[in-house]
Amino acid sequence: MSTAPEHEQHPVNGLDDVVHQRVRLGILTVAHQARRVEFGFLRTTLGLTAGNLSQHLSVLEKAGLVEIEKGYEGRRARTWLSLTPAGDRALREEVAQLKRLIQQIEQAGTDGAP
Repeated sequence: MSTAPEHEQHPVNGLDDVVHQRVRLGILTVAHQARRVEFGFLRTTLGLTAGNLSQHLSVLEKAGLVEIEKGYEGRRARTWLSLTPAGDRALREEVAQLKRLIQQIEQAGTDGAP
C-alpha cells in the first residue's frame, strides 16, 4: 500500500497543465505524427488564428517542448516546428496519465465503486 495521500495518487494530478491544454495537446500530437510541421498546416488543422497559434507555440517553446525554425520556401517566409526530446517525453507521459484516468473511470463503471 502506498504512503502517499489518496488525492496525490489520482491520475488527474499527473496531468501537465502546459501539455494538457486542448490546443497545445493538439500541436504536440500533430508535431509528433509529422516530425516537422509547417505553421500554416497547424493553423488550418487545428482551426486557429495565427495569433492564437503563435501564443501557444510560445508557451511550448518556452517550456522546451518544441523547436521553432524560421526560413524560406522559395520566396515565402515559413515557420516550422518539431518536437524536442522533452516534448516527445511530455506527450508520452500525458497520454499515459490519460490512459490511467480512463482505466480508473472504466473500472469504476464496472465494479460500482464511486
